[in-house]
Amino acid sequence: MSSKNFTLNIAHLYPKLLNIYGDWGNVLTIKNRCEWRDIDVNIDAIGIGDIIDIKKYDIYFLGGGQDQQQIAVSKELQKHKSSLQDAADEHAVFLAICGGYQLLGHFYQPHNAERLVGISLLDAYTIAGDKRFIGNVTAKCKYTIPETLVGFENHSGLTYLQGETEPMAAVSTGYGNNGKDKTEGARYKNVFGTYLHGSFLPKNPHFADYLIKLALKKRYKEDISLSPLNDELELIAHKSLVNKKY
Repeated sequence: MSSKNFTLNIAHLYPKLLNIYGDWGNVLTIKNRCEWRDIDVNIDAIGIGDIIDIKKYDIYFLGGGQDQQQIAVSKELQKHKSSLQDAADEHAVFLAICGGYQLLGHFYQPHNAERLVGISLLDAYTIAGDKRFIGNVTAKCKYTIPETLVGFENHSGLTYLQGETEPMAAVSTGYGNNGKDKTEGARYKNVFGTYLHGSFLPKNPHFADYLIKLALKKRYKEDISLSPLNDELELIAHKSLVNKKY
């Protein structure tokens, strides 16, 4: 089935608090790549105290933020934990970057500070490390063609995956989740977390399309083909960063 004349609804969670390193560009990429294919997109910015209608949204996005912003969002997310878990079980698409990624797990434990409780959409946990991981990342992802993903990481949190949550990609350049096991990001059902800033999706248009297809299948209950786009410039940018360290 063609994607023309379909609609997707996006919940951008707490953009005033979690929008470091231009993470808004991820939402903009999904919006543009849909609209270029005549797929209508509605974006709602969800703030502190707002209601989240899980029957409405197909895609949820959380960006990265600093510790103080994470504290506020962690507390707010607890109010919506059960409903967001229901949304994930209904195969809604989640993409969370860095600090947002950490809050999709069970907890983030900072140095000498109160543990931030997550919402357990991912069977993962994060502990603050002694070293800051900064630089470009190249990783191999089995969900897309091309398989490479690129982005820029800047984090000291060490994230470890458990159970049925699997790595989103395998690192060839950079540190990834914890600098030890060569994994980057996480996936459970249609819930994705990653440390890749950049913004992530403009540099990886193939992964953006993968998320769009998952969201369309969630809403319309069938696989929907996406018409091809001219990604010449996007892929030039992507290829220029493959295996680039700095």
